[in-house]
Amino acid sequence: MAAVEVKRMLNLVPELLEVPYSRIWTSYDKEADVLYINFKKPSHADDSELTDDDVITRYEKGEIVGITIFNASKRKKG
Repeated sequence: MAAVEVKRMLNLVPELLEVPYSRIWTSYDKEADVLYINFKKPSHADDSELTDDDVITRYEKGEIVGITIFNASKRKKG
């Protein structure tokens, strides 16, 4: 990993520390441009909600266990 990439990752630290979950797993499907973020593994969602901004929030027993973000590369910072 190049030094520039490390610096970019370090810029994420403050935001990641604000997430109310102690573990986070991510996976990005470049071809579909979909980012999967999971807060529990294994997770077995029993409910989900699609928002107006193309995000699926997945729930297990009323607790958020992950989100799916469509068109991830087109999201703007901030």
